[in-house]
Amino acid sequence: MSGMDYRELRSRRMAEPGAAEAYEATRIAYELGKTVRAMREERGWSQSDLAARAAMTQSAVARFEAGGTVPTIPVLERLARALDADVEVRLTPRVPAA
Repeated sequence: MSGMDYRELRSRRMAEPGAAEAYEATRIAYELGKTVRAMREERGWSQSDLAARAAMTQSAVARFEAGGTVPTIPVLERLARALDADVEVRLTPRVPAA
């Protein structure tokens, strides 16, 4: 990397247009996937069990749980119904930095 360390490279990449938004979308997808996996495992279900209940494929559930896809609201609703859960989407004001 011609003398550039990771922090400098990351800083440059995050300064590119759209990078922060893409990073945030990926973070949210990962957190949602982690939550669905935990709920599925609490029930003792396999990915195939959840997929059947949500009318999805096992591979789609696997990708979702791994954070590999940013889900649509309808997909979240199908997973929530299958898990007997609610989807809550909300916007909250940010607290200004001090």
